[in-house]
Amino acid sequence: MKFVLSQSLCPEGMAAIREKADAYVADRTNVNEFIDEMQDADAVVIRVASMDADAIARCPHLKVIGRPGVGYDSIDVAAATAAGIPVVLTPGTNSRSVAEHTLAMMFAASKNIVEGQLAVKKGDFFAARSTGRVFELQGKTVAVLGVGAIGKDVAALCQALGMNVLGYDPFLSKEQMEALGCKYYADYEDMLPVCDFLTVHVPLTEKTRGMISRPQLKKMKPTAIVINCARGGIVNEHDLAEALESGTIAGAGIDVYEHEPPAVNDPLLSARHLVCSPHSASMTKEAVVRMAEMCVEGCMTVLEGRKWPYVADKAVYDHPRWAGK
Repeated sequence: MKFVLSQSLCPEGMAAIREKADAYVADRTNVNEFIDEMQDADAVVIRVASMDADAIARCPHLKVIGRPGVGYDSIDVAAATAAGIPVVLTPGTNSRSVAEHTLAMMFAASKNIVEGQLAVKKGDFFAARSTGRVFELQGKTVAVLGVGAIGKDVAALCQALGMNVLGYDPFLSKEQMEALGCKYYADYEDMLPVCDFLTVHVPLTEKTRGMISRPQLKKMKPTAIVINCARGGIVNEHDLAEALESGTIAGAGIDVYEHEPPAVNDPLLSARHLVCSPHSASMTKEAVVRMAEMCVEGCMTVLEGRKWPYVADKAVYDHPRWAGK
């Protein structure tokens, strides 16, 4: 068997592959630069890269695509499903890491950590103490947009801090939401005027793209803070930068971007009161190992002719390739 990886997995993940298969690590973000290696691959693992329908069609031996994580917008899942190729995911492996990063963003924004640090380094010690922007989280209201595995962890951590938690998730009933200790909202826009924080935890789809844009930002309190540790594109970056500069909202914490890496002259990066990180919320030591090991396990399961339950589209198992399995 042969695995081709856009980038290397952690040592534990690579060891799991090499126990049973050969591995080629491209260390490239453009699959066209290593398409020759992919043409005889049984498995392709995509980290920082994209795989479109053309690339899938040019891999006649491909049986499985692995994605260490839960986001799969970088892969043409429809094309993979049409070819009977499961796109293996690793749900739950990074939930705690992303939830903790979300809280770190909330703390950094509410305590003015980044701007305070820069001010101290510039010698503006006393001015940095008198901004009037620092506040406590206890008693504040956080709206969780998407209460799946990560959103649930965020909700629990916020509740432990004494925050009021509102929740929107089209896949959860009012009873399920309330069982998690969250106030149920059938329409996420109804949460916007009442929350102090909005934190985004939905996948990037055509329905969720731009769901937080200028009209939604204008509904929020001028003291509110937006956090996005989910996927770039869910929050409209142009509109967010504009809202920060105009004072429509008070701040933002952003870990993900529509184009990664973002250009250094991107207006969002120079916007006021922005805390940002390099799409690193899921990259804790613990989560990296869990994602890699689960991804390899899922790929190996498929290569052995067995169905892996955690795939981007379960309709793939209706393909003739999986008949009788």
